[in-house]
Amino acid sequence: MVTSTMKAAILRTLGAPLNVCDDLAFDAPARGQVLVRLAYSGVCHSQLMEVRGHRGADPYLPHLLGHEGTGMVVSVGEGVTKVVAGDLVVLGWIKGTGLDASGTRYSCRGETVNAGGVTTFNQFALVSENRVVPLPEGVPLDVGVLFGCALPTGAGIVINDLDPRPNATFAVFGLGGIGMSALIATQLYEPATVIAVDVSDEKLALAREFGATVTINSTTTDAVAEIRRLTGGAGVDYAVEASGRGEVIEAAFDAVRRGGGLCVFASHPRQGVRISLDPYELICGKQIRGSWGGGCKPDRDIPRFGALYREGRLPLEKLLTHRYTLDQINEALDDLEHGRVGRPLIEIDPGTSPAARKGTK
Repeated sequence: MVTSTMKAAILRTLGAPLNVCDDLAFDAPARGQVLVRLAYSGVCHSQLMEVRGHRGADPYLPHLLGHEGTGMVVSVGEGVTKVVAGDLVVLGWIKGTGLDASGTRYSCRGETVNAGGVTTFNQFALVSENRVVPLPEGVPLDVGVLFGCALPTGAGIVINDLDPRPNATFAVFGLGGIGMSALIATQLYEPATVIAVDVSDEKLALAREFGATVTINSTTTDAVAEIRRLTGGAGVDYAVEASGRGEVIEAAFDAVRRGGGLCVFASHPRQGVRISLDPYELICGKQIRGSWGGGCKPDRDIPRFGALYREGRLPLEKLLTHRYTLDQINEALDDLEHGRVGRPLIEIDPGTSPAARKGTK
């Protein structure tokens, strides 16, 4: 078996910066695996939580990270039928069709480095077949990164979990990649009002470009009180919460109306955080539930998102405001943690397919 090497970011110690290894060794794909040459990776809040140690003990250290990306298939293992060498693909954490291969063990200078079914903070990835979906025609590789997590989760909440009626009122709390994707998706349903809530004026300005009719900076304004004022005391029909904070989940629930108002949250607060709700509000007809990846089925929904993108109904390029190299992965994590960026984009090998960057094959 031929062994190759690559550059990859490794989590060795919780709460410490990632270490970039220049010669991580990897082999050919095993049964059910796809070897992908990464073009781009996104950085999700859940990955930040893992690096900072906010998800609790980690028995798999040291290991690779990243769960949304795009690239080109180099080769496939036994039993893989979904893609072939040369295909452009989206990598994501939500399981789709195909074989569910076990994780991988890489080697960095004799040290074993673990990996799960998908990783993207690396130049190459041995990925389980069911974590790969063909890149939709007309979607550039950089934009396609959002199809791996942010878009399926955020837009999926609106399309799959809420399935809202026209002329409804919405509030979106937290304007990272998932929250912005949800906000964009509300525009597919001719909403009456979309209220965007965040702590960043820059993100709130972008939210207005995406169709938010009202923006609230929660550092200076009581968001729930203002939402009630704007809705005549009733609250909104739907609230989407994507901030990653327990107290904001509570606020989003408070912001929906009695008699059928629905709050759906996708955020992942640090381990041990609990939320407190007034049970009387549930009796009065308010609803709340979590969402696992926006109820997304990747093989069904990613092509649907691709069609909406081609129609100009998902202006996703505006979300890609900050780009980094793989060597700058810790800077990207810091910027995400401090709210300086919504969805960091890691440029790993943008030249993977120059034609694909223009959305053609």
